[in-house]
Amino acid sequence: MTSDGFTTCLWFDGQAEEAAAFYTSIFKNSRLGRVGRYTEAGPGPAGSVMAVEFEANGQKFVALNGGPEFRFNEAISFQLFCADQQELDHYWARLTEGGAEVACGWLRDRFGVSWQVIPAGLVERLSDPDPEKAQRVTAAMLSMVKFDFAALDRAYAGE
Repeated sequence: MTSDGFTTCLWFDGQAEEAAAFYTSIFKNSRLGRVGRYTEAGPGPAGSVMAVEFEANGQKFVALNGGPEFRFNEAISFQLFCADQQELDHYWARLTEGGAEVACGWLRDRFGVSWQVIPAGLVERLSDPDPEKAQRVTAAMLSMVKFDFAALDRAYAGE
């Protein structure tokens, strides 16, 4: 295995180029890479986009136009840990454009990809050794669709 890490391949039905442009427009440290096209050998129409390499937030991806056989679901999601409410609001707004809010920090973007947009430190608070703090934060979290830093802070503090 090479030391280049992993590349995540995302399967689309004709929207690979659009998706790669969308994701690279949202995240810093992003860029579009090579575009591969189908040849006369198929299976897509000759000259149409087969795959687009891109990086989003420094992570490597390939967007593949594989056809309608497979769809995204919540079994796989990307977690974004945000430093503050402004950052969380930014990613939430951009990723829900044409998508859907779900629950507990989860959303689906317009391509059906699931994301968890999470306050940094939330996982630690949910597993706090003080069971009352963890319970209050859990209850607050379960009542939210998009996370609210201030409300989670108040729950943790017992206010």
